[in-house]
Amino acid sequence: MEEGVVPQSEPLSADQVQNSAGGFGWVVDDMCRVRRFVFMGAESPTYYVTQPKLAKENATALFNLISAGKGKEVVEMIEKYSVEGRAAKQDPIIFCLAACARCNHEDTKKAAYESLNKILRIPTHLFTFVELCECLSSPKTGWGRAHRKGIANWYDSKKGKNLANHVTKYKQRNGWSHKDMFRLCHIKPTSPSVAFVVKYVVKGLEAVTEQATSSGVSQDIVEVYDFLKMTEDAKTMSVDELCAAIRSHGLVREHIPSEHLNNVEIWKALLEKMPMTAMIRNLGKMTAIKVLEPLSDEAGKVCDMLRNEKSLKDARIHPFNVLLALHQYKKGHGDKGKLKWEPNAAVVSALDAAFYLSFKNVEPTNKRFLLAMDVSGSMTWGECNGAPGITPAVASAAMAMVVARKEPNHCFVGFSTNLVPLSINETMKLDEVIQVIQSVPMGGTDCAQPMIYATQKKLKVDVFIVYTDCETWAGPIHPSEALKKYRAESGIDAKLIVCAMTSNGFTLADPNDPGMLDMAGFDSAAPQVMNEFILGNI
Repeated sequence: MEEGVVPQSEPLSADQVQNSAGGFGWVVDDMCRVRRFVFMGAESPTYYVTQPKLAKENATALFNLISAGKGKEVVEMIEKYSVEGRAAKQDPIIFCLAACARCNHEDTKKAAYESLNKILRIPTHLFTFVELCECLSSPKTGWGRAHRKGIANWYDSKKGKNLANHVTKYKQRNGWSHKDMFRLCHIKPTSPSVAFVVKYVVKGLEAVTEQATSSGVSQDIVEVYDFLKMTEDAKTMSVDELCAAIRSHGLVREHIPSEHLNNVEIWKALLEKMPMTAMIRNLGKMTAIKVLEPLSDEAGKVCDMLRNEKSLKDARIHPFNVLLALHQYKKGHGDKGKLKWEPNAAVVSALDAAFYLSFKNVEPTNKRFLLAMDVSGSMTWGECNGAPGITPAVASAAMAMVVARKEPNHCFVGFSTNLVPLSINETMKLDEVIQVIQSVPMGGTDCAQPMIYATQKKLKVDVFIVYTDCETWAGPIHPSEALKKYRAESGIDAKLIVCAMTSNGFTLADPNDPGMLDMAGFDSAAPQVMNEFILGNI
């Protein structure tokens, strides 16, 4: 070992702690932990960290911030990430919102309830929030004034037709129903159309029929009533009548009786105005029942939607969810149930394109990149965001290809205990990239290898991006020290970005070095953040 060089199995400084694999790194601060939790969730264990422990650690970071009076900052952060669609799942965001709403800090609580309408966009989110609030409350807390007012305002802020769609599409979740919500929040609607929907939910269609059919009733009420009646009548409609109702009144899959959900014509009608998220979720079903046949108009429509960058952005489609859909669709069967299908190659190709389009568009920096892929054994264990089959290895390959497609000056390497160059280029499909990565022999994790390699080969690198699960332990030198050595020998003020594919509370980037950045991996704004960092703007 080189004199004066500290191996990764020993601390580099007093502020380093031992990670779960036995190596040493820096502990990230609580706000960074919460951001990772929001991005990736606490359900994502690494090879070395058990799931319950990880969840507890993330919750502790959140409660630490609230106790320190920084809950309002948490609310601002989760609102921003939710509105911009930067988080792959809403559940971690809703958990943070519920914790802030149930705390004893008035500013934090006020901010949380003011954010309700922006974060809880559908009743499923609302029901989840209410259930989490119940779990986080002491038995004596109950539905206080702020809680009742917040829930009531959520309903009262909706337009009549929109609310009618919500209450018929999402009738109940997690043991909660809209009738429960109305009873507990003591709702007093200020809008006549909202009051009409509330009365329908509580008393049924017959109770509002007389009001809707009386003379002088507003057009809003008539439209709401017609929609509600159509959802009720759907239970006895023929296929032709249902198709007409879908096209004329905007009925969605949840309004269709289950006995008609294998009908091709029903799904063709639904597809005409199907929201992007619902379409991606139902690709397997539509393929299984022969709606998305090769060269069909319906398959063409789906492919066009998936390749429409603006539609993906407007629908807040997160890259991880596209990757998950691609992985699932190509398998040809669901993880649960008996549904099977023969994947349409055109849809597979469109999903692959949608993945890259779902990231925020950024201009290339034209810097020289070394993209380093951790190929150690731990990268093939566990799951990213709790998704079966999406391991840190798959996620890192996908993330690296996003950079490779935007930056013209790059090269790939794979590393574990040792490092090897990878024959990967920006035109390759994700499957091809994964195959190349899997061909590299596995070993322990030494995240210093990319910088050591560049130093030995005298490569001119402006930016190192290391994709890893952060469970580094092997190797004679710390990654941060290897970067400093590379800078000294090359004369290049190189930067290091560590993209963590799991949330384990450690960072390899030295928090005291402005040229090192630690990131949570699957953030839709990641390319833009990288660019701003590389260009020296953050």
